[in-house]
Amino acid sequence: MVNVALEKLVESRVKPLLAEAMQKNLGITVSELEVDISDKLKKSALLEFVVDTKLKFKDAKKKFKREYVAHLLQLNFGNVADVAKIASVDRRSIHRIVAEMKIEVQKFRDIMQKGQYVKQLAVQDIIQESLETYKSALNPRKYEAFYKEAPVISRNIVKELPESPKTLKEAEREFETSYFEKALAESNHNISKTARKIGLRFETLHRKLKALGISAKQV
Repeated sequence: MVNVALEKLVESRVKPLLAEAMQKNLGITVSELEVDISDKLKKSALLEFVVDTKLKFKDAKKKFKREYVAHLLQLNFGNVADVAKIASVDRRSIHRIVAEMKIEVQKFRDIMQKGQYVKQLAVQDIIQESLETYKSALNPRKYEAFYKEAPVISRNIVKELPESPKTLKEAEREFETSYFEKALAESNHNISKTARKIGLRFETLHRKLKALGISAKQV
């Protein structure tokens, strides 16, 4: 799901930064590379989650919840109170998730030194991974210059992309929608087959799909 506000920021502020960086380092603007990087940024990589339908639904959701809380702890230096406020749950819920899933809160307090560091690294990875795809078509010296400047470009982009994390409830709904849609597609949109595959009762899955507004075959 693309965040509309984020999409507008990428189009109006980030694309010009990318074009300027390309002109400076490559001497040209590679439109395909610009689009590739921009599209990945629009998906807001920092709060994306991997939808693994090889896992039963309950296990996949548990994994998602751990990653969601761990990510917010990273962004907030391990401050549970701040994470609870963003997630829109009470602190006891976050403490319970931390304890049950053995998340090392102290690690985030010790390692994180800059508020935007994690975000910058994520953007840098997007730029460098996208750039590698076009390596063979670019001048080696200019490619290397652009690749090495990725940290600076990322820092400039991060300034234009303030993060607005979803609440736990919003993130859970998005996760469930993505998980069920993928699982249904893999089972030809058959609810019975999907329910067996992901370890849910037919009635439970049917109820969840209805709540999420997802349609599928009931046979």
